[in-house]
Amino acid sequence: MTGNREVDSGATETPRHRADGGGPAPSPEGASPPAPPPRGTVPLLAVAGGAAVANVYFAQPLLVTIGRDLGMSPALVGGIVTLTQIGYGLGLLLLVPLGDVVDRRRLIVTQLLLLVGALAVVAVAPAASVLLAGMAAVGLLAVVTQTLVVHAASLAPPDRRGRVVGQVTGGVVIGILLARTVSGLLADVAGWRSVYLASAVLTALLALVLHRSLPHRHGDAAPSTLRYGQLLRSTVTLFAREPLLRLRALLALLVFAAFSTLWSSVALPLSAAPHSLSHTAIGAFGLVGVVGALAAGAAGRLNDRGLSCWTTGGGLALLAVSWLPLAHVDDSLWALVVGVIVLDFAVQAVHVTNQTLIYALHPEAGGRLIGGYMVFYSIGSATGALAATSLYTAFGWGAVCALGAGTSALAFLVWALTDRDRLTDRDR
Repeated sequence: MTGNREVDSGATETPRHRADGGGPAPSPEGASPPAPPPRGTVPLLAVAGGAAVANVYFAQPLLVTIGRDLGMSPALVGGIVTLTQIGYGLGLLLLVPLGDVVDRRRLIVTQLLLLVGALAVVAVAPAASVLLAGMAAVGLLAVVTQTLVVHAASLAPPDRRGRVVGQVTGGVVIGILLARTVSGLLADVAGWRSVYLASAVLTALLALVLHRSLPHRHGDAAPSTLRYGQLLRSTVTLFAREPLLRLRALLALLVFAAFSTLWSSVALPLSAAPHSLSHTAIGAFGLVGVVGALAAGAAGRLNDRGLSCWTTGGGLALLAVSWLPLAHVDDSLWALVVGVIVLDFAVQAVHVTNQTLIYALHPEAGGRLIGGYMVFYSIGSATGALAATSLYTAFGWGAVCALGAGTSALAFLVWALTDRDRLTDRDR
């Protein structure tokens, strides 16, 4: 399998061991590869992943309305986003690894049902304290998105894994980009509470459908026998043991710092002169970003052909180039459209490649690998958002673009110095 040669050559030259330290892992050649997942399963996982992760972003355009309704101070309103993100980060560390030791179908359905409860709490919250607790729970349970990605990877035959991961990741990206637009429209029609009620109903329906249609644990690896404490500690062991995991996690941090630099601050120049766009018009640019999500499927197919190295390098180069048109937002909205498409296309190409490669390191530890990797994604996103808004306030949009371009160029440099020579036989 050409897509795995890069992983093996970049990770270790010694025999592959199980992620729990229990000796050599079963050889992929000795196990029968999984059959393709039932038709419709992958699109269903993509829809579920997008719907789950959207809950993390629904509140962002509603903060002022929520704060006014519950009598919250500006500082307390800011805590809505902060607590949701903290909950999401804890979920990546504490919940996603559980997929390596329990039946993933049961874990997915259970998390979705608990998420329904958390969304209901938010929707009927009578006071700020209840709302904040509910939002933290929403963030914690929304990490079911990553369990869905891992499950999709385990369902796919090795020669189609990149394609499957790309499809599900594309659904997740669409969910992120459309969340703000959908929540704004629903809130305008029926109030902010309707957003969370509608999401609770949709999540409950998805839990029912997934319970009936998803196969049980199915794939190329047996469940781990680790206890929970050992499971969490082994995530650290994986980072210590696997250079490729550390490299791809670093690239994720830099790439999503650049991604967040754009999306956390682009509303500021658009709402100011000369454009002075409404919130609805600004939210519509999320629809433009959906075009870039098409890169997820394309990147997955390239990975299946053994071209992961070139996909990474090309994606990072496009990421750096995307800031050239983005720097001209004040002059032309078409420049923004072009820049958004190129940036989102590049980010998803690298993200899908990262997930496909690190999952292949230890399929039996897919939850720990993806969960640990996504922690760096979250760190990068939070760092980019904080730095971008601060820079815009002090120096304007040009400084934001300089930050995004510099972060993107640094990511390309890291790849060029550490990963460029890891070519597969087909690449050569």
